[in-house]
Amino acid sequence: MLGDRRGSRDIAELRQLVRFLAPYRWRVAAAAAALLVAAGSVLAIGQGLRLVVDQGFLSGEAAALNRMLLFVLAIVTVMAIATALRFYMVSWLGERVAADLRQAVFSHVVKMEPAFFELNGVGEIQSRITTDTTLLQSIIGSSLSMAVRNVLLLVGTVIMLFITSPKLAALVLAGMPVVLVPILVFGRRVRRLSRSSQDRIADVGSYAGESLHAIRTVQAFGHEQQDRERFSTHVEDAFVTAAARVRQRAWLTGMVMLLAFAAVGIILWQGGHDVLAGRLTPGQLSAFVFYAVLAAGAVGAISEVMGELLRAAGATERLLELLETQAIIAPPANPVPLPEPARGEVELQAVCFAYPSRPDQLALDSVGLHVRPGERVALVGPSGSGKSTLLALLLRFYDPRSGRITFDGVDIRTADPAALRARIGVVAQEPELFTGDAWYNIRYGRPEASDDQVRDAAEAASCTGFLDRLPRGFATPLGPGGVQLSGGQRQRIAIARAILRNPALLLLDEATSSLDAESEHRVQQALERLMKGRTSIVIAHRLATVLAADRIAVMDQARIQAIGTHAELLHSSPLYARLAALQFDETREPTELARG
Repeated sequence: MLGDRRGSRDIAELRQLVRFLAPYRWRVAAAAAALLVAAGSVLAIGQGLRLVVDQGFLSGEAAALNRMLLFVLAIVTVMAIATALRFYMVSWLGERVAADLRQAVFSHVVKMEPAFFELNGVGEIQSRITTDTTLLQSIIGSSLSMAVRNVLLLVGTVIMLFITSPKLAALVLAGMPVVLVPILVFGRRVRRLSRSSQDRIADVGSYAGESLHAIRTVQAFGHEQQDRERFSTHVEDAFVTAAARVRQRAWLTGMVMLLAFAAVGIILWQGGHDVLAGRLTPGQLSAFVFYAVLAAGAVGAISEVMGELLRAAGATERLLELLETQAIIAPPANPVPLPEPARGEVELQAVCFAYPSRPDQLALDSVGLHVRPGERVALVGPSGSGKSTLLALLLRFYDPRSGRITFDGVDIRTADPAALRARIGVVAQEPELFTGDAWYNIRYGRPEASDDQVRDAAEAASCTGFLDRLPRGFATPLGPGGVQLSGGQRQRIAIARAILRNPALLLLDEATSSLDAESEHRVQQALERLMKGRTSIVIAHRLATVLAADRIAVMDQARIQAIGTHAELLHSSPLYARLAALQFDETREPTELARG
């Protein structure tokens, strides 16, 4: 699971971002050059201040003062231009790297197998893609350059302090450890709390997403108050953790600023005595104080930015966890090509499987099944018997614990999963539609299909009637998840999608369960045309589907208990006879044939 990795104790994780900055090395170089010029200009202001005092004010000549002030103005102008360039460059880099990170993480995550999402909440992953990358954008586009700028200023001011007055500079360096100790002590606490704060925020997003996604269920059961209370608990946990982090950062910033400026006061006291004794000129003391204040400000800024960098280290670590997680279901190094043209022959040989979240409970136990090309096999059985699990394994969403599955004679573990799935069409009991119009949703499994081909598929699935009546026809937005359509309409869109895909193997998971009698009749006719001449495996509880199957496999307790035709099973399988009695007797409820 994500989050089990031990957190880093410093900002070393930020070095991992170098690979995302590498493609933009010239912009990084330009930003660094602008940064150096801006920092150098700030340091030059100190010397300009010395000249204004010693050769301007003390000379008593207005012309000399004007020249010195113009010199300082020129330095400030250069600093302003360089600072503007630095700001633009690093802000662009921040936005670009954040965008690249989002793309990299999403591209990696969509390749992960369903088991990954069983163990890691979708809301948690969403938080990492959005919140964490936004934080990194802020860091790269602002805080990181500020940190580098202030480090350069600190180094430069220390050098200028020694040039101006070695004795006072030594006094400054002697007080440095006193300032650095709080950074080290509080910095580690901020780093630990930052990671915890990000995790709590992810929990908030995960819970909110889950509740809003199921808002109809929430409201139907009158669960709003309980959800509000549970959400408030998550929010308060996040707040408490964030408040602790802020408190540590406040202590860090306050103590560093106090110690730094206390040191400046001591320097002023000592430097003032040196001026009175003639060991320093007023201009040198002014320059020294300027550099000392600059150094103190740099240290304070570094301590402030350090907290942001430590938060960024936590965000980087969380994103890298996603990028470094290896998919269990992945193409082999040298995939075995599947035969062309595809025949749709499927065979399961002593397949055993348990879901990762329930490793001790077998979902399939020594299942064997051979489906010949063009054959139609129906799967029936009580809920939880393993019917849907069998379809998931055929799609290679999971690999069996033992046993073997072949497609057209090729072990699917040796084939490219994308090539395997390209030969399979799926219609689930609860169809998944996406934000967009009917064109997009029907064309989802075959993006290159023409409009005429999409319409033909929609016609075959009895979709054109209701789609043409929409305000903009096929181009009408269907809402998130197709929420503006009825359940039966969504199902027919999914069937049209499968028809357009023209697969060698068709997997139907109770594909007509959401339809009314009239719609079911039309769709059943379309499915009959679709299944003709192609291999079909159907999870069924409808009479017409069962009777039309070449063979029926009866599943119970993770095994195939019997297989044969409807007539054969009525005599050879007591379980099937009982299920058939429940299903086919119109006075009884078909609950026992519910989806497994």
